[in-house]
Amino acid sequence: MANYLLIDFGSTFTKLCAVNTEAEDIIETASYFTTVDTDIRTGYHEALNRLFQKIGKQIDFEQVIACSSAAGGLKMAAIGLVEELTVEAAKRVCLGAGAKVDLVLSHHINKTEVQKIVNHKIDIILLAGGADGGNAECVIYNARLLGEMGIKIPIIFAGNKSAQDDISEIFNKYQMDGYICDNVMPKVNVMNIDAARDMIRKIFLDKIIEAKGIKAIENEIDAVILPTPNAVLEAAKLLSEGYLDEEGLGDIVVLDIGGATTDMYSMCSVSKRSDVIIHGLEEPFAKRTVEGDLGMRYSAPGIIKSLSQQEIEFINKEKKVDIKEEVEKRYNDVKCLPQNEHDEFIDLFLAEVCAYRAMHRHVGRIEEVYTPMGKVYNQTGKDLTDIKYVIGTGGAIINTKDKESILKRTTNILHNPSELRPTDPIFLVDQKYIMAAMGLLKEKNPLLALRIMKKYIVEI
Repeated sequence: MANYLLIDFGSTFTKLCAVNTEAEDIIETASYFTTVDTDIRTGYHEALNRLFQKIGKQIDFEQVIACSSAAGGLKMAAIGLVEELTVEAAKRVCLGAGAKVDLVLSHHINKTEVQKIVNHKIDIILLAGGADGGNAECVIYNARLLGEMGIKIPIIFAGNKSAQDDISEIFNKYQMDGYICDNVMPKVNVMNIDAARDMIRKIFLDKIIEAKGIKAIENEIDAVILPTPNAVLEAAKLLSEGYLDEEGLGDIVVLDIGGATTDMYSMCSVSKRSDVIIHGLEEPFAKRTVEGDLGMRYSAPGIIKSLSQQEIEFINKEKKVDIKEEVEKRYNDVKCLPQNEHDEFIDLFLAEVCAYRAMHRHVGRIEEVYTPMGKVYNQTGKDLTDIKYVIGTGGAIINTKDKESILKRTTNILHNPSELRPTDPIFLVDQKYIMAAMGLLKEKNPLLALRIMKKYIVEI
């Protein structure tokens, strides 16, 4: 029998999923706290022991592959020319590659901003700017300043092709770890993400996993092949689109609430309406946004910062809690799990806030505009109103007793007509926490990955 072991080294937990390819089913799953701060192998071995205990014996694996968001995940800085265009394009490329965008810089950067790149411990810089044949001076200036400031972390130039020769000379002159690929925005409002995304993935595999202490596990497994969010994105695309004769689910949204971030994925076209005018940068079918300030443990203080003082006072009164104190407790002990109904209640509330705020930032907007020709509708971002399924994953959703309460926060519960949130979706849950694992399995056997997801991602 051909057994695969699929591993997700997460920010909080290391999750294992064993699959039998002949039976086309999951053998068992197990998890343990991620121990990347000491030795990532410790948590992996504990999780593996738990897996074998559940199975009742040790088994051999033909393939052992992993994804990772441990040690802060893949942290990137996006630098562009105009914030609404090339900066946004660069940011979307980073997100689509499974990164967390910690810094967004535009126009001519300065020394203080370069120092921020150092202070934030950025893993990769994506330098963009200018459509092909457009402004070249700004990106050349920015590349030169990064060189003069001694930046040695990987830098990908994916801007105006007219600047490529100058950028290459700068990379060589200052002995920078530089890479050049196709422009992320060759024409205004037109995205070209594949080359830059593939380059990010290559650098992640070649360099970043070693820098984060993850490479220590590679002598025990076959490979770490993806950042975890990229694995989830690939699984979501597969589940939406289907494969060969195996149908997918169609348009979906995936909400992944973790300890450090809340990720939102939408698989759908920009709009199905014929009466709207689309504004802004081209939207991808498979879109990911990540909220680095919304998480159940590492980023719990960000949840408080997203609330107004009036909201905090109202919550404390209505829920009879000190929400700031509860958040501080979780931030100071990221491994803490709910021990009683009160802890479960607080975690449920925090997850609801994460879900609502993440969708608020992800979803498109629409407005009525009256013109001499009559009423028209202007839309920015994606229209999710007709989404059929909203899928919940991540421990905060999977382990709560009230999954529907969290997932409902992605819909238009406040009846805001300008937000194009899902109207009446069916709620599904990734009950065995397998989406990242299925993104890995897609690399080897997409049909099997799809069939397993359709079996284990179930309606609540």
